[in-house]
Amino acid sequence: MPTHTRTKSAVNSAANSAANSAASSAADELAQLLFEGADRERVHGAWRRLLSGKEFTYRPGLAPDERAALSYDRLRLLNSAAGDPAELTTDPHRLAGLHEWTGPVDGGLTTLASIHYNLFLGSILDHDGGQFRDLSRFTSLQHTGTFLCTELEHGNDVASMETVAVHDRSTNGFYLNTPNPGAQKFMPNTSLTGGPKTAVVAARLIVDGEDQGTFLFLTPLSDENGHLPGVRVRQLPQRTGTPVDHSLTAFDHVWLPREALLEAEHGRLGTDGTLTSNLGNKRKRLLRSINRVTMGKLCMSAGTLGMSRAALAIAVRYAHSRILAGPRAGERIPLAAHRSHHGRLLHALATGYAMTFLHRSMVNRFALHTEEDRAEVERDVAVAKGWITWQARAITTECRERCGAQGLFPANGLADLPLNIEGGITAEGDNLVIWVKAASEMVFGHQVARTGQVGHVSGRNDGDDRDDGDDRDDGDDRDLTDLTFLRDLLAEVEHLWQGRARTALREGPSGDPVGRWNVTSAAALEMVSAHARLQAADAFLGAAARARDPRSRFLMEGLCRLFLLKQLGEHTGDLLAEGHLTPDHVRALPKAVDTVIGDLAPHMMTLVDAFDLPAEVLSSIPIASGGSIVRTLGEAAEPMTERLAALC
Repeated sequence: MPTHTRTKSAVNSAANSAANSAASSAADELAQLLFEGADRERVHGAWRRLLSGKEFTYRPGLAPDERAALSYDRLRLLNSAAGDPAELTTDPHRLAGLHEWTGPVDGGLTTLASIHYNLFLGSILDHDGGQFRDLSRFTSLQHTGTFLCTELEHGNDVASMETVAVHDRSTNGFYLNTPNPGAQKFMPNTSLTGGPKTAVVAARLIVDGEDQGTFLFLTPLSDENGHLPGVRVRQLPQRTGTPVDHSLTAFDHVWLPREALLEAEHGRLGTDGTLTSNLGNKRKRLLRSINRVTMGKLCMSAGTLGMSRAALAIAVRYAHSRILAGPRAGERIPLAAHRSHHGRLLHALATGYAMTFLHRSMVNRFALHTEEDRAEVERDVAVAKGWITWQARAITTECRERCGAQGLFPANGLADLPLNIEGGITAEGDNLVIWVKAASEMVFGHQVARTGQVGHVSGRNDGDDRDDGDDRDDGDDRDLTDLTFLRDLLAEVEHLWQGRARTALREGPSGDPVGRWNVTSAAALEMVSAHARLQAADAFLGAAARARDPRSRFLMEGLCRLFLLKQLGEHTGDLLAEGHLTPDHVRALPKAVDTVIGDLAPHMMTLVDAFDLPAEVLSSIPIASGGSIVRTLGEAAEPMTERLAALC
């Protein structure tokens, strides 16, 4: 080889090595930002290592009942890695982290873990800390815990549930009863699959014929010999997504001992049958009894968040390994080279990062909340759950489509994800319902986090020539690369829709509460949507500010800019009309989006490498590791594949 050729080769090799090193360094810092920095190992380490094992790889050919049983087997493996399950239950960060890592590999396991650790064990521990109870059967998973709250005819209106626990003075116990078919508990995992089970059951406490409100009762359902007397369980048909043994459950005057009642300050039953409570009404007692549903919202959104990041990692890798004909004869280029392909994935990546940072901020706020800010934190958690799970469905669907026919095979890691996310959208409060509740509170009970720095463009023709002394920066002096400007515009969007909702509510038909809300709800829900996106943007900006490496900061700021530009696109008409944007801003928006996409496109692999999916997981997914579904056919298919390749 000539000397100049060797020198050129060495220079190229050194340049490639330096570029790879820089990309790896950037991915490492992005991962630190995504996975909670110094707390990364404590929160995520055990779960990530666990899912690297072969026990969690995709198992083809299993019947639904076999897949459900496999999820219970995996739950026991997870329990062995959990440390002290009681401590896990009381640690919001680790509990949410568990769901992020199990979500992509087994949606059924994610459901079972959420029910057992959060709803079941968490409810017991939240009532007097479970200090007088032997929990060893549950922490060892000799008995799996489940949670029975919603009923066949009472889902989102759980306050109207009809299951009763009647206090029996002669035994000082209770008789748990399902009074009619509509009161059957729907749809907990109460079958015999997975072994013996014990439930926390929500029921109306009846003392001397008087309804004292809804409380929780620890109720054994089954043992090694089957369901216990008086417990009737009928397994429901298979639903979409990974199978779980969802069932209808009814009780026929099942006697429970006095200690079955879970008590705390919101409700204690004295020896004389008198209920004492620090809460004045039954609705508040219900909400306090089922308070773990708020952590459940964080768990559900965490599971779908993990699914989104996994889908993005798979789709981006496939886009780089899938080779197509180029524009010149004989040229071959990766699918990722096309703007029509990588542009969609980059929008999804920007949203995925925003979702992650929003979730981190919500878990932190929930972990630190006090009684004074409980209501606001719980509302924001609900809003975030709705937004994250809806975005997760959109992202996983996009990723499946971008992988074409390969994405239709569950072995390629994508096909099951959108269907599993559907469960997260409905569980722990149907998204639309919890957003409607948040909207009704936020119309007048919320102040938008505006900075007051957006200002109005010069020459605005709004019919008001007064000099109002407004010294805010003029909008036409700021451009669409300014992250603070973009963030403040999104705050104006939330403020605008809140104003419209307030006007609609004031002007709605008097004496008709439903009619007034009907004319208000559309604007109010737009306000909630903008609020969710603004909180995501604030969390994203905060994370970008913590980036130290210039390359990492460039990528973080670019993704955040792309996220904000996307969110503002549908509101440019309003922002223009209100004087916050100029016509030139609106004209420049498509070019601004395209420029950011062009800047980020070469770094897509770095952005997904930061998701830190174990190499063992990626190598088990054909299209995430340079292959196709053909790999799953086994070694016997290889000679035929080679012969076919020789003919082409």
